[in-house]
Amino acid sequence: MGVPMARRLAAAGHDVTTWRRGTGVTAAAAVDGADLVITMLSDPAAVREVLTAALPGLRPGSTVVEMSTIGPEAVRELRALLPAGVGLVDAPVLGSVGPAAEGTLTVLAGGLAGGLTGGDGVDVARCREVLSVFGTVRELGPLGAGAAMKLAVMNALVPAQVLLAETLAYGEAHGVDREALFDVLALTPLGALAERLRVPAAETRYSLAHAAKDLELGAWEGASVAGAARSRLQEARAAGLGERDLTAIATHVGEGQQAGGRAVPLNLATVPATNGMYSHAVRAGDTLYISGVAAFDERGEIVGEGSMAAQTEHVYRVIERILADQGAGFGDVAFIRTYLTDMDARAEHGAVRRKFITGTPPASTTVEVSRLFMPGLLLEVDLIVALPPRVTPGGR
Repeated sequence: MGVPMARRLAAAGHDVTTWRRGTGVTAAAAVDGADLVITMLSDPAAVREVLTAALPGLRPGSTVVEMSTIGPEAVRELRALLPAGVGLVDAPVLGSVGPAAEGTLTVLAGGLAGGLTGGDGVDVARCREVLSVFGTVRELGPLGAGAAMKLAVMNALVPAQVLLAETLAYGEAHGVDREALFDVLALTPLGALAERLRVPAAETRYSLAHAAKDLELGAWEGASVAGAARSRLQEARAAGLGERDLTAIATHVGEGQQAGGRAVPLNLATVPATNGMYSHAVRAGDTLYISGVAAFDERGEIVGEGSMAAQTEHVYRVIERILADQGAGFGDVAFIRTYLTDMDARAEHGAVRRKFITGTPPASTTVEVSRLFMPGLLLEVDLIVALPPRVTPGGR
């Protein structure tokens, strides 16, 4: 997305410096002297990494225009990260590589409220001029409004494509002619979306992995349809289809590659990234195995250093997000294992745990260990969870 967008800016007469990770040039050097800095990256962690590295080069009075899909919470974190003298606009887009090259994207902008200068010190006129090069700009309100709108829209568009993939699988299982089904769907409001799945795209316009990430970011309690679609995409990503276009979900579902007896790794964008040696959790059928959770943030720094209560609170908040991603809660936990570096602090730990584990407790083991994998960590918790069963196409 970033390449055709940069080309459009250059063609419009703007002085453009492009930068990508791994080029040997520092992010700080790339943004040095820039009035506007535009980021178009894969996920919240990537945006935080790049802007943290760019901080020394950002001059007072400049504006960061964040155009990735990262969600409103991440936008608020960026505002706290950036100096007060640097403005911030969130402006994710609707559209893929083709519209980016053609200048027909829909830009969902937050933080442009105000006359000539927005409430965040943003040069509104300058931002509007630049954003209009990419397509139609929708000004949606204060900072974070664009990011929230993008996830709201994706919570409809992505599950709809997964639903259509399952519709095709149902038709195949019941002898419905595939082309006839597409022809009939064309007569419905879903026709244009269904047409995308008729022949899955050979070129990746919107990757399946990014679609899964968007639904992970947009997860909210009670979102049963989006949650089911998210699980489907996570399965397909685990099957090696992450870099394929989202339309590959039709092939995946059609071939009957459901989770069944397969182990499906789950790695959430809303949880601090792993070191690549493990996954946050693995789903095997209707059982979820959650890896040891400890109190560190996305930068790998200890949260609540020296405080058992603070670290326990952080650990259980992370577990809560992992459970919610799979449509579960603490009432579905079958087994908890807790490792403490000081058994004398178990009462402090237990007082926090009881805020999350209410009612009859699950099976549990607590042991004392001499140390954990990172100095300063006081506890680590892993779990086994019984999930609600999922119905597969043609199942009962």
